[in-house]
Amino acid sequence: MSSQPAPRRQRNLTYRWVRQLHLWIGAWGALAAILYGLTGLVLNHRIGEGAWPQGESTETARVTLSVPAEARATPEQLSLWLRQHQQLDAQVIRKGGPGGKGRDAGATPKWSFSGGNAGHSWSVEYVPGEDQATLKRNDHSLLAAFNRLHKAIAGGALWTLLADSFAIGMLFLGITGIWMWARGRSAREMAISVMGLSVLVFVAVVGLAIA
Repeated sequence: MSSQPAPRRQRNLTYRWVRQLHLWIGAWGALAAILYGLTGLVLNHRIGEGAWPQGESTETARVTLSVPAEARATPEQLSLWLRQHQQLDAQVIRKGGPGGKGRDAGATPKWSFSGGNAGHSWSVEYVPGEDQATLKRNDHSLLAAFNRLHKAIAGGALWTLLADSFAIGMLFLGITGIWMWARGRSAREMAISVMGLSVLVFVAVVGLAIA
C-alpha cells in the first residue's frame, strides 16, 4: 500500500497528466512556434526607419478579360463566371463604391476579387458596367509566403484548420504553464517570481499601447 494520502496521490496524478499534455502540445506546435515567432518578428518591424525585408512579391502577368453581359449584374455572378470559365476561385470579394466613411465621394465604384495560395496569388478588378476586367497574377518569395500564412491570407482550408489547432494549443500551453508554475507556490511567491514580473510588464505595456 502507498504511504501517500489519497488526496496527495490524486494531485500528483493530475500534475503528471497536465505536464504530459503540456509536452504533447508543445511537440505538436513546435514548428508552428518557430514559424509564427519568425514571421511575427519580421512583421513587427515592417514599417518605419530601418524596416526589415518582408519578402518579395512580383507581378508575373496582367491580362484583360472580356466579361459577358450575364456576369456583370452582381459580384456574385462575376465570381461564379470567374470560377466556371477562368478557373479562378475567389476567396475574397470586395464591393467598393463611392462615398461612405473614409472613401472619396468621387471615386469610381469597383469590385475586387482575389484568390490563390500563399506562394502564388491572383486578383481581378472590375468596374461595374464595363465589359472588361483586369486580372493580375503575383508570385511571392518564401518569406513573403510565410508572412501571408501568418496573416491567414490564402492558406486554404487545411492551413486554417492546422492554424486553429496551433492557436488552441497555445491557449492550453499558457493555461497549463501557469498552472504548473503556480503549483506549490504561495501568492507572495508568485508575485515576486518571473511570472509576477511578466504579468506586470505585460499589463503595463498593453495598457500604454491601447490607452
